[in-house]
Amino acid sequence: MCVLGLAVAVASPPKAHQLDGYTFQQYVSDFGKVYGSDEARSREQVFNEALSEIRAHNTAPGTTYKLGVNKFTDMTDAEKKAFKGKSKKEHELFKAMLTVDPPSSFMQNLKPVSELPASVDWRTHSPSVVTPTKNQGGCGSCWAFSATEVLESHVAIATGKLYELAPQQLVSCAPNPDDCGGTGGCEGSVQWLGFNYTATAGLSLETSYPYTATTGTCKTSAIKPVAGNTGYVRLPANNYTVLMNAVATLGPIAISVDAGWMSYESGVYTGSCGTTIDHAVVLVGYGTDKGTDYYLVRNSWGSSWGEDGYIRQLRKPDDSTNCGIDKDPSSGTECKPYPSKQKVCGLCGILSDSSYPTGAKLV
Repeated sequence: MCVLGLAVAVASPPKAHQLDGYTFQQYVSDFGKVYGSDEARSREQVFNEALSEIRAHNTAPGTTYKLGVNKFTDMTDAEKKAFKGKSKKEHELFKAMLTVDPPSSFMQNLKPVSELPASVDWRTHSPSVVTPTKNQGGCGSCWAFSATEVLESHVAIATGKLYELAPQQLVSCAPNPDDCGGTGGCEGSVQWLGFNYTATAGLSLETSYPYTATTGTCKTSAIKPVAGNTGYVRLPANNYTVLMNAVATLGPIAISVDAGWMSYESGVYTGSCGTTIDHAVVLVGYGTDKGTDYYLVRNSWGSSWGEDGYIRQLRKPDDSTNCGIDKDPSSGTECKPYPSKQKVCGLCGILSDSSYPTGAKLV
């Protein structure tokens, strides 16, 4: 599972109101792209079609969000999909799954969403519990970034210490023997396997195990764990009330979506999405903007994407029943033997799979 974010240089990308007269040549310069003449022509055609759609959307009356150009604007649909692989790796640190159901105390004390705080944004917590925006680059490692970012926050909430942890350790070392959401590393996996691994191995600082945007091999000599956990919880799938209670009371939550909003720039996204779960992100809060409720979602495509790396996505009280069918669960959150289909609820399937680490701690 993972839609890729390509690592490219971005000078100062234009905003939606600056797109009149904007050209492909300017785009290539702004985003540091290099093409031969033949490829440039085909890329320009893709770009122009996308730019026309962006302009049409942004000039339509009543829209709650803006689209913009970004590193994906000249990419084909096929290129926007995650890389898929077939290799399988075992690892000596893979032990019995540590998953548990949500604690009974949590489930017994669920509040109706109407009784939760009107808005939550863990970025505003004092002391800080959310690290700056990250960029996964050209590697299908969204699952590792989502897991790392959530563990960073839960450790900070538990201890008051916020550290930049190492997603590369998960990419290179966390096993995925049942091909859950991919075959591991840059070929995709799921966040709860990351939490299962860190419960045994812990997680190092980014400075100890720097990110390379490649799967590579596990460098045990670089593993110097500073944080960890005792297990993890997978929340009941497609349950709006449970997810809202979790993010309101526990901290940021690892979630999965169909990333059909790649051209998003700002505002509350109310557009269409598919139902093929292909991207891992973090739910950092929720709120309401001019009468439109939203989920606050952290992405891993760098700060130049969206609202400083975040998207506000439409949230509705009936999200638990606003459902579709994912016909390719192997690219999302399922493990072998893959089911033929999976029910996913909420816009972009945002309620489909949610998890968080338990017993977050310093080690």
